[in-house]
Amino acid sequence: MKKVFIDGETGTTGLQVRERLVNHPDIEVISIDPDKKRDVEEKRRLMKEADITVLCLPDDAAKDTVALAKAEGCRVLDASSVHRIADGWVYGLAELDASQRGSIQDAQFVSNPGCYPTGIILLLKPLVEQGLLAKNGHYTVNAISGYTGGGKQLIEQYEGNSGAASYGTYGLNFKHKHLPEIQKWSQLDNTPIFIPSVGSFAQGMLISIPLTLSGDMTGEKLQAALAATYEEEDFVTVQPFNEVKDSHAPFLTPHGLENTNQVELAVFASEDGQSVVLSAKLDNLGKGASGAAVQNLNLMLGFAENVAVEL
Repeated sequence: MKKVFIDGETGTTGLQVRERLVNHPDIEVISIDPDKKRDVEEKRRLMKEADITVLCLPDDAAKDTVALAKAEGCRVLDASSVHRIADGWVYGLAELDASQRGSIQDAQFVSNPGCYPTGIILLLKPLVEQGLLAKNGHYTVNAISGYTGGGKQLIEQYEGNSGAASYGTYGLNFKHKHLPEIQKWSQLDNTPIFIPSVGSFAQGMLISIPLTLSGDMTGEKLQAALAATYEEEDFVTVQPFNEVKDSHAPFLTPHGLENTNQVELAVFASEDGQSVVLSAKLDNLGKGASGAAVQNLNLMLGFAENVAVEL
């Protein structure tokens, strides 16, 4: 039996990681006394006891706790955004390429991906890497997430508040904290324009990347490349070209994957194949956060990747 300490287990992501691990046959969660959650020596003791410490903390707190973990030689899975492009950290997106699972398995420090970047990178990275989309292109990403993606503060704004906005766009200073992560792991030369939004629903995420193609490149070729890339993946599905697979069809919605660790990718194109939309659907709390965290824990601890990743 392996032991996992979740530092920040009362936060949105931490609660969901814990809820999944309760059902894990080979992992025991060890918890800190709520009265000692800021006690450095108690954290140090639990880190020494645990096989892996999962950080579900605000960014600044995660930095401080990582410094402690490094001093103790602990293995860490960090769900904050501060180490996703940092030297010495392995990016915890198992589907990134053929070698990523091995890197995660062997790593001392793994950074859990962001929710928006997960869908964006899975769409863009293979197409850029294979030369089907330009590495030096200028890309725009539009996306919407459920309000749980904003943590406790945003959840409080929505739950029990009939006056909460049904839809709102943010990140309009073009400095969203996910941008460095998106650019690096999608292998882009230029920072994309990223326009995230929040909707008045708890969970779910939909990402859209509009493209104008030229020459002999078509949406059908892009779909075929994505399908070939992910054909062996358990958690990534590429939908048939130009088909809306959604219970709300003909609308494509953020819904249908709540509490799963699945991502659904799709490609839609105009009749001439030149105007294209790439889309990704996932649960912002599942594959976008806690589901991916448990998938990474399984890899780091040598368990089957799919154990307890879904609720």
